[in-house]
Amino acid sequence: MGDFERYIAGFAEKDIPLIEEMEQFAANNRIPIMDRGGIDTFIGLLQIQRPKLILEIGSAIGYSAIRIVSALEGASIVTIERDKDRYDSAVEYIQRSGFADRITIVEGDALLLDDETIESKRYDALFIDAAKGQYKRFFEKYSELVTPGGIIYCDNMFMHGAVLTPDEELPKRNRTMIRNLKEFTTWIMGHPKYETSLLPVGDGILVAIKKRD
Repeated sequence: MGDFERYIAGFAEKDIPLIEEMEQFAANNRIPIMDRGGIDTFIGLLQIQRPKLILEIGSAIGYSAIRIVSALEGASIVTIERDKDRYDSAVEYIQRSGFADRITIVEGDALLLDDETIESKRYDALFIDAAKGQYKRFFEKYSELVTPGGIIYCDNMFMHGAVLTPDEELPKRNRTMIRNLKEFTTWIMGHPKYETSLLPVGDGILVAIKKRD
């Protein structure tokens, strides 16, 4: 954490013990969750937008969903997680958080899922934080569920600086993922149906506002 991050953190309210426990659990088990700068900025954007119903792709252990509903009075989230162990952890944490009535978690691969309960709803916001090489596919599958004027948020757009690294210097196992992420960024930044910004906070947050017809 840099000097400015520590300065800002000094004004924040003290975390509830469950949040601190989740952060430690994620660190100990190498489970990726949003860093403090990213999640705090994201929540700030949501507080400006004030969505009532949010769809999240990539629950992990439920950290972001719990942080969001705790900060947005009246908001509810439907969140999807494909990893069985992470899903089980998320279910436990959501139950312990006291927000189980506002967080609906679904187990499954978001790209393969065919769930009428999810698809019958219309969402004010979509948050994509899953397989980075599949962002365009997630966007194409779920953006139609976002209401006109709604916002789609994508995390980890910088991949810890990997998007600036030449392909030949990347580990071979990561090259396709990073290439797909960069192609998605170019595609959505030029999409005529969205007003899109890329914010240099956390690990990079993309904000795409769906234009009204």
